Amino acid sequence: MKMKELLLFLSCVLSVSADVLHEDIRIGGCSDSDGEDMLGLDGEEIAYADFNKQKEIYPQPPFIDPVTYMEGAYENAVANQQVCRGNLQNSRKGMKDFPLERDAPSGVMIYTRDEVEFGEENYLICYVTGFYPAPVNVSWTKNKEKVTGSNINVPYINKDGTFTQISRLDFTPQLGDTYSCKVEHLALTEPATKFYEVEALARSDPGVGPSVFCGVGLTLGLVGVAVGTFFLIKGNECS
Repeated sequence: MKMKELLLFLSCVLSVSADVLHEDIRIGGCSDSDGEDMLGLDGEEIAYADFNKQKEIYPQPPFIDPVTYMEGAYENAVANQQVCRGNLQNSRKGMKDFPLERDAPSGVMIYTRDEVEFGEENYLICYVTGFYPAPVNVSWTKNKEKVTGSNINVPYINKDGTFTQISRLDFTPQLGDTYSCKVEHLALTEPATKFYEVEALARSDPGVGPSVFCGVGLTLGLVGVAVGTFFLIKGNECS
């Protein structure tokens, strides 16, 4: 009897679930010439190791309380890269006959960070998602001429195992300018390119249309009142 009660108690405990308040993630990867060590929280990139600048980077907006990790995070990332490259060599030996999995980006979008105002500094964003393996290469043009000064975040993993990357370009909107972001990936036979054209802003003045409709509506209303009054008087005379 006690054994049955214990089994029942364990079954109840196993069925209990708790709501998840936050989800964090750590991504580590390497190749012969590059590497990645990234920390994320609730779908946002919190920190990553920049192996060119040899330090930990915290790409967080200024309006939040800054989040930092343990001291020596960059040194830990460097050590993990050595382990990763060792595992990479072993994996190549054991899986040399396996075909490489490749998924082309499932979505590429280009849009502005803020509402467009002529002459006001803004950001163009090229959003690329659904690709594997990482990374993608993103390049920008303005009026068909290559431009520099853009930046791109480190690849961020999606729940399905594919990746997302976002490239950002500073720009000042001028009427008629055309921008493009070109995305290159191992699974693409040709680059995926999206365009953004700075068009005329919509006029904010109401114009004459609403005034005309208001005038017509008022006229019809007065006519209706007059007709109703006429029939009311005739009805009283008949009675």
